Amino acid sequence: MSDVVARALAEDLGAGDLTTTAVVPGDAQARAWIEQREAGVLFGLELVREVFARTDPALVVTAEAEEGVWREPGEVARIEGRAPGILAGERVALNLLGRLSGVATMTARYVRAVEGTGVEILDTRKTTPGLRELEKAAVVAG
Repeated sequence: MSDVVARALAEDLGAGDLTTTAVVPGDAQARAWIEQREAGVLFGLELVREVFARTDPALVVTAEAEEGVWREPGEVARIEGRAPGILAGERVALNLLGRLSGVATMTARYVRAVEGTGVEILDTRKTTPGLRELEKAAVVAG
């Protein structure tokens, strides 16, 4: 996981978050939350925690939802602390969480569709480059 998060943050932030640095005081405090907009299976909260731990180790990430179970829309997590750290990590955290939750949700739909037929849903090696281990874990969660 660490390698994926490190690469994603490096790609997203490059030389730094210039806009945030220019307009947001470094000690500004903020609260953010992640909302799930559609019913589905959540997966990737550990990555969310890791993203924000890397952008600011003092940020507090509180999970408000359980992974690996079908759930209705609602609050997923809260992030509290310095605004620059939240802003620096939000895009990477949301992209990873959205991608992996999408894989878990689609898997759960397939599992539900074949329930009671004796068919077993399996994954393949055809995954997104750099995300194989995580996408396979998302399949299991679904």
